[in-house]
Amino acid sequence: MIVDDHEVVRRGIAEVVDRSEGMSVVAEAGSVAEGIRRATLVRPQVVLVDLQLPDGTGIDLMHALREQLPETRSVVLTSFDDDDALAAALEAGAAAYLLKSVRGAEIADVIKSVNAGRTLLDERTVTRRRADHDDPTVDLTPSERKVLDLIGEGMSNREIAERLGVAEKTVKNHITSLLSKMGLQRRTQVAAWVAGRKHSAWRSEPGD
Repeated sequence: MIVDDHEVVRRGIAEVVDRSEGMSVVAEAGSVAEGIRRATLVRPQVVLVDLQLPDGTGIDLMHALREQLPETRSVVLTSFDDDDALAAALEAGAAAYLLKSVRGAEIADVIKSVNAGRTLLDERTVTRRRADHDDPTVDLTPSERKVLDLIGEGMSNREIAERLGVAEKTVKNHITSLLSKMGLQRRTQVAAWVAGRKHSAWRSEPGD
């Protein structure tokens, strides 16, 4: 079963699956609610799930399916190469995580492997990926982390100074230091970085 809000994507995947020996698409859906309803009717062996859906996320769908159809296995197919999404997919029980740049033949191979009981996504994969993406805040002091968070809330230097009970010059010194440690040049970049961490792209941006 394929759950994706783009009909063109669903049709393309369906063609790949239907051409593969021993596999067929039993249902399609374009939302979380529709996916749950149709899955409970046809009881698919494998569900290909897009992360971003009009009424929620593929993670929501996988959690629901794990409760209602524990034998059904899930494969995430998304355009978001995002560590937070990968970890959420693992926690929701996904057996594999594919990017939409993958070749059709690879999709078919992964579906067959997952249906055969293999899991192509594990905790080590997530840990290794996160280790490859160094946290730019790892060297910040506790005070610098507080300043970082308050910049992310949109506060001015003066407001941050008042909140923390320090001189405005101290705040400026903290900002100079954290910019250097994070490899950034401007305060606005800090605000953008914090916003990006709070709102992972796969949850907030339409149209993946």
